[in-house]
Amino acid sequence: MQDWWINLAGATRIFYGMAAFFSVFFLWQIIAAFMGLSGDDADIAGDSGADFSDVDAPDDIDHSDVVESSQAFKVLSLRSIITFFTLFSWGGALYTSDGMPVFKAMGIASIWGIVGMLAIAGIFYGMGKLAETGTKDIASCKGQIGTVYLDIPANGYGEIKTVINGVSEHVKAKNVNQEALPAGTQVRVVQVIDQSLVEVEKITENGDLK
Repeated sequence: MQDWWINLAGATRIFYGMAAFFSVFFLWQIIAAFMGLSGDDADIAGDSGADFSDVDAPDDIDHSDVVESSQAFKVLSLRSIITFFTLFSWGGALYTSDGMPVFKAMGIASIWGIVGMLAIAGIFYGMGKLAETGTKDIASCKGQIGTVYLDIPANGYGEIKTVINGVSEHVKAKNVNQEALPAGTQVRVVQVIDQSLVEVEKITENGDLK
């Protein structure tokens, strides 16, 4: 083993070192994903850790989409970067071991990395959609009491926080009475329009619907 390492060219050693380093993180990400753990907290230093949950999105934009998109971007960015460098380094190591010039090996290895990066992004995106489709039944929130999370304009859409399948969720909402409802107002879900939209009505101080 020692003789094999000593006989390697300097560039090949670097590639193998990178491959070992990124492979550890790659395996950790895969295991964490299948165990239901989150890799968000370990994102790259460029992640500012900003919380998009308090963004005052325009009325025609679903706030939950903004949050989910930002979270998906973080995770997919981390996984994509790790995947790219894992395959890039392994490709570079194998090609330079066979005597291929370094720059040519880097070019071909980059293709490995890009293909793998796109494949992993597609796999995890598909897994997320399957999980969402299989577990979230918004019809179960009909009759539930919730709280306005983003202001609901008189003739527009906002967002409420209510219980769906026993879990607290954010969902796009409009007021059935076409009355503006500020954040913090208690409401009841009176109608489920589709998987992303409900109609609500304000609950008065005595607990009745207005």
